[in-house]
Amino acid sequence: MKGVILAGGKGTRLYPLTYATSKHLLPVYDKPMIFYPIKTLVEAGIDEILIVTGGPFAGHYVRVLKNGEGFGLKTLAYAYQEKSGGIPQAIALAEDFADKEPICVILGDNTTDADISQAVSDFDQGALIFLKKYEDEEKLKRFGVPVFDKSGQKIVKVEEKPENPKSLYAQTGLYLYDNTVFDKIRSLKPSTRGELEVSDLNTAYAQANQLFWAELDGFWSDAGTFSSLYRSSQYWAEKSGEK
Repeated sequence: MKGVILAGGKGTRLYPLTYATSKHLLPVYDKPMIFYPIKTLVEAGIDEILIVTGGPFAGHYVRVLKNGEGFGLKTLAYAYQEKSGGIPQAIALAEDFADKEPICVILGDNTTDADISQAVSDFDQGALIFLKKYEDEEKLKRFGVPVFDKSGQKIVKVEEKPENPKSLYAQTGLYLYDNTVFDKIRSLKPSTRGELEVSDLNTAYAQANQLFWAELDGFWSDAGTFSSLYRSSQYWAEKSGEK
């Protein structure tokens, strides 16, 4: 399995911090943000990674990450997303890199200490999405939220940023996809936001009875807002033993 880290976008929610560099290169405690998703993939046994980036600071990644040897990577490649068209559009840029292998996709602002190595090892076909449970409905409105059938086990669709969430689970921005993902992306249509939505991609897998899920065990937070950036930094500082 190969890894794909999505690190595009302008990071406007973090202005003025992102006037100077990409959001994914901002510090989370003592490391650039993107180090955390790289670590998640490497610890899952993935040593070939594609960074999908964009915007005016794309060149900064090469200066920070170089060729990936410092992370133990066999391959670190880069792709440039010219226009912001949604997560599936960014994933589509990985088709040649994937070379018909399954891929593990993680958003570049995700920080987690969960161990996904067993899920990566066991993955065969379809899609596996990692979820996190929230009791605060307002927080759920920031994410894609799965809708379950009556059994409460099978996902029938995923709703993007719903006003009335139908479950207490949120997509975490960490996904495993088989090599049919690129054909499914080609079948998607833009949402009312004018972008392709990852929730629609996952719904396409659900409609084919190929969508599976697992609850992420451990700390997880994005770092794309001031509050979540602070929360992530605080967690990693405390985990390191710093006060």
